[in-house]
Amino acid sequence: MKDMLLQVEPLIPALRRYARSLVRDRANADDLVQDCLERAVSRWYQRRDGNVRAWLFTIVHNLAISQFRQMATRGRHVPIDETNEDDFCEPAVQERKMMCQDVMNKLARLPEDQRAVLLLVAVEDLSYADAAKVLDIPVGTVMSRLSRARERLQQEIEGTAGNMPANVVSLRSGK
Repeated sequence: MKDMLLQVEPLIPALRRYARSLVRDRANADDLVQDCLERAVSRWYQRRDGNVRAWLFTIVHNLAISQFRQMATRGRHVPIDETNEDDFCEPAVQERKMMCQDVMNKLARLPEDQRAVLLLVAVEDLSYADAAKVLDIPVGTVMSRLSRARERLQQEIEGTAGNMPANVVSLRSGK
């Protein structure tokens, strides 16, 4: 045990520096080093003959990686005393989901040829030439279908689809 302390104790400042550089928080770094030392003491018999320094740094590194993974899945730990109600709130997403679903439904109402061009150019970010190659049609046809698809989708969104297009003027009979 004394041999272990003689090997480990001089490495603690370097372990703390490394832990601080990993987690960027003094308290979390100290906890990380504490966990490392606990693990080293409890598993001292498992270490291979070799560099104790490298073994301890490996433990700190692996513990930090585990913490990062836990934070990614659980979220950031905030002491309850340091929070307010707003920290526990999340913005409502129902309206956005409904709007996205509405746009998808309206997109589905487009004719297949217009929908394909619109998806390739606007969503997949293909150039007109690339979309023309994919669909095996001339570039001019891509431009025409895209224009009609955008206009029809806009009408669907505004609720004027099925009526006359917005750019057509209705003529009245003078009789």
